[in-house]
Amino acid sequence: MSCHEIEALRLGLMNVLGTSDRSVREHAEKELEGHLEGPVEGLANAESLSELRRHLDAALVDLEEQIATADESDPEYDYLRGRLVAVRDAEQSLARLTDHGESLLDDLGTSHDVLHEAFPVDD
Repeated sequence: MSCHEIEALRLGLMNVLGTSDRSVREHAEKELEGHLEGPVEGLANAESLSELRRHLDAALVDLEEQIATADESDPEYDYLRGRLVAVRDAEQSLARLTDHGESLLDDLGTSHDVLHEAFPVDD
């Protein structure tokens, strides 16, 4: 059993952050062999935080559907529920990362404005 959503999210984050750890990438790609379709494929190939969030939302919908249709006596049922918890946690982490990035962007804008106030530029 594998948590395809998390591995795909790792690949997508590597794309967004420009991380090139070949061993991590190869491990994730191996885990995802035969499962790169739909939101999982979108996550793995995402190139922005907004793409990651959109595909992760879609992956959560798919996972919730799997749980809703699964038989509670199936040995994999609890694992599916655990995956849902892990993916929801990842969703919150991704939202925090986006918030931090937007905050940094705002701070840089403020720093730029303060710099121009302290050292006006003549046009």
